[in-house]
Amino acid sequence: MTAFAVDPEALKDTVVAALGGKARRVEVRLGEVTVEVAAADYLAAARILRDAPGCRFEQLIDLCGVDYSAYGDGRWEGARFCAVSQLLSVSLNQRVRLKVFAPDDDFPVVASVTRLWHSANWYEREAFDLFGIVFEGHDDLRRILTDYGFIGHPFRKDFPLSGHVEMRYDAEQRRVIYQPVTIEPREITPRIIREDNYGGIK
Repeated sequence: MTAFAVDPEALKDTVVAALGGKARRVEVRLGEVTVEVAAADYLAAARILRDAPGCRFEQLIDLCGVDYSAYGDGRWEGARFCAVSQLLSVSLNQRVRLKVFAPDDDFPVVASVTRLWHSANWYEREAFDLFGIVFEGHDDLRRILTDYGFIGHPFRKDFPLSGHVEMRYDAEQRRVIYQPVTIEPREITPRIIREDNYGGIK
């Protein structure tokens, strides 16, 4: 059995006591505590996790978006988009994962936690750019990885592998232009054809 600096079950109990009714689900898997909260309680729950004496998660070390649309071979029945944060308490040497699902699949919106943890700034911009999750209250929510004129959100499960548009330099117009993708879908795994009895194999 692996020894943990903080007993995950004890941390789970601490988090449950701190969050009370704001916690939808708290579970321990592989020695890690995961907390799920409703979008309406997200900001308040995050503040409690940062400030409560037994929690004191002073640092947000990562935040990412998740698209659950094809999760479990399409058997997933919950909300589609989720923001997942990894929180660290340096003072208490413990970690927790915080999950919140956006209630509207067509226009996913959750609160921004940048006022609680400044490190969330670029992570939220990345999740917005790649998944289209809007973080309400973010001071500068704009694309961070794709081009300003990019159409769509490339990490969504329904985004085409070739994209929607491509860009190229047009010598006549003397500028970069966007146009519909001209790449034909192709097989990316090379076909290997061997003769009968190749290498003495029958």
